[in-house]
Amino acid sequence: MTDRLRVVLAEDSVLLREGLLRLLADSGFDVVEACGDADAFLRAVERHQPDLVIVDVRMPPTFTDEGIRAALVVRQQFPAVAVLVLSQYVEENYATELVASRSGGIGYLLKDRVADVGEFIESLRRVAGGGTALDPEVVQQLLSRAHRRDPLARLTPREAEVLGLMAEGRSNTAIAAALVVGEGAVEKHVSSIFSKLDLPPAAQDHRRVLAVLRWLGA
Repeated sequence: MTDRLRVVLAEDSVLLREGLLRLLADSGFDVVEACGDADAFLRAVERHQPDLVIVDVRMPPTFTDEGIRAALVVRQQFPAVAVLVLSQYVEENYATELVASRSGGIGYLLKDRVADVGEFIESLRRVAGGGTALDPEVVQQLLSRAHRRDPLARLTPREAEVLGLMAEGRSNTAIAAALVVGEGAVEKHVSSIFSKLDLPPAAQDHRRVLAVLRWLGA
């Protein structure tokens, strides 16, 4: 991605919106429009057809779920547009629906993560490139929910840990560093996860994403 990524930003807080505008511009993004409510956001997406949208969960008029419902509309009506949701809290039900709606180009981060500028920008570029970026706290809550339903009892604790890191969008190398193990060991765990989740190799499927979706959607 050598061209500047075109972004539509939806954030009702003026201070945060202006801060994100400056951060994105300084990082090489082209913010084609910034909006303060969900309706304006959807109109902007239709008008600009951007590469990426960044949207707050709670927006006017009720400040409950307008933003994330608008994000789901974008995922349905504009499948080529990557979506990154920013939230103060983990909206468990909507997060599951959002992540399960597509196999890539999706992210859900808590607003605190913006403070780590390098990691935040890397997450934006990964999502815009068709990958995933899930906040560790989001992953923890969704995996806890999945555990309560016990859908993947065949996974060992280590495999479940690896799958959780996969859900955050980490590569095998990054997982190995986080777990302080060799990359070969991670590859064996990932292969075992695919096998236990009945995900054979397929030319058209991204098995890492499908494994995460299988877990979250179970």
